[in-house]
This record gives sequence, C-alpha cells and structure tokens, in this order.
Amino acid sequence: METVKIIECPRDAWQGLPDFIPTETKAEYLKELVVAGFKHIDAVSFVSPKHVKQMADSEEVMEKFNSSFPAGAERAEIIGIVVNEKGLERALATPGVTTIGYPYSISAYFRRANANMTREESRALVETLKKSTAAANRGLVIYISMAFGNPYDEPWGAEIVQDTLDWLKDVRVRTVSLADTVGTASPQIVGDLFRQVKDHVAGIELGVHLHSRPENAEEKILAAYQAGCRRFDSALTGLGGCPFAGDNLVGNIATEQVLAALGRAGADTGIDTARLTKILAMTNEIRVKYARAPVPN
Repeated sequence: METVKIIECPRDAWQGLPDFIPTETKAEYLKELVVAGFKHIDAVSFVSPKHVKQMADSEEVMEKFNSSFPAGAERAEIIGIVVNEKGLERALATPGVTTIGYPYSISAYFRRANANMTREESRALVETLKKSTAAANRGLVIYISMAFGNPYDEPWGAEIVQDTLDWLKDVRVRTVSLADTVGTASPQIVGDLFRQVKDHVAGIELGVHLHSRPENAEEKILAAYQAGCRRFDSALTGLGGCPFAGDNLVGNIATEQVLAALGRAGADTGIDTARLTKILAMTNEIRVKYARAPVPN
C-alpha cells in the first residue's frame, strides 16, 4: 500500500474570509486537527494585516495553540507562510512553527500582485529563507504558484517549471508543492505536468496544492496520484483559496474528497475518517458564521 502525506490547510481556507475568526476559535481548531490525526498543518501566515486581516493574529493563535496542546499528543508539523524577510523574522520568533512556507510565483503578474517583487528579488528571498531556516533548524517548503498555468496570457509550460525546480535544487530546497493557484487546470494538465517533472530533480519531495470546483476535484486528485504524487494539500469542506488570484475565487480541494479518492485507489493517508466528525462540525460552523457560505451537501 502506497503511503501518502496529507497537509491540511486551514490557513488557506481562512485567509480570504469576510468575517474575522476569533483567535481562540482558530487555536481550538488547530488543536482539534491534531486530535483528529493530522500531522502536517498549514496553519498560519506572517503577512501584512492590511492585506490579509484574517492572519493578523498568527502569533497569538500559536501561543494559545501551544498552551492548550493535548498532553501526550504527537506534535504536528506546523507551517507558517511568509512573503518577505519581515514575515520570516516573525515566523522564526514564533514557538511551534516548525516549517516556513513561501509562494514562489512563475507568473510575473501574480508575483507583483502577491508580493510586489521581481523574479530576482523573489529568488534572493528564497536563498535567504533557505539559509535562515537551516540555521534555525526549521523546515522549508516552496510553493510554485501558477505551476499548472495561468489566465494572464504569459509564457507557461513544463520547461519553465523544470527550470524552477532545477534552480530550487541548486539552492538546496528539498520540499516543493506545485500549485494550481487559480484552479483552472484540467486533470490531464495536472497529470501530464507532474509526470514530466517528477523525476527531473531527484531528491525533492514534490507535492501538489490544487484548487478546484467540487465536481472536478476527484479527477484532479487521481490524475496527480497516478502520475506519482504522494503529497497533497487540501482543506476540509473545500473552503478558501488565494485572495490574490482574482475575483472568481476557486476553493481548495476538500480533504474529504482527497481521503475518499485516495482510499479507493488503495493509498494509506494515515487519517482515520471516523475521527473527523468533530472537526468537520467545527469547519461547517466556521463556514456559516464567518465565511457566509453554505455547508456543502
């Protein structure tokens, strides 16, 4: 049986919500994810509250999460997203954040919208992130934004993704997630691209962070899995998506769909779906109360 790593992404689920989720609610939610068996959580980001108000309290969330951590429970990998050196400093100073994440865009348009950087500035930041996380004994994951194409009429193709992976390997980045940031890639594109690049840079743990409409999600999951992907980002109930990707926001792939599809494919996700009842109820409460979104059927 193939083992698959699931990265639960409440940070991505929450970051664009219209109503602020209280700090205590976020911390309790993260705790319940650990209780439910999630070992890898994209939990917080250290970005400007002016642009992402939902993440203004990341330090406080982590403080409350750490203080309420269940006695004897296995510690989870906690990912904190940064987009500049100031964010890096905050993340490294926050106890409990074990891994730093950075969205490196191969789209010039999206890079400006998301971080207001040139490619050279973004690459310089990645090198700083690698040196700083290594010195602090923290992990590092780089997300290649727009890896499966973009709507901005810019050059795109497997060779651009391969070139980026070559460079990331050269600077000793060892964990990379390919992001379908706007959720427009077809299952064939997902599978074909992953298959073309997965063996190009041996030694990198390569995953996918896919966005999708619910009706297309399972096909994309299976396309990536059949192409060799063994690392999947997702969010319970499919809530969220990047607020800088455009007005027509496409949500994350629902973790429930990922678990079901991979389970039918014979993969071991390490998550017991029988333990998800409480955390799913909390997720649906957040949808109704803070996202103003209906609970999915």
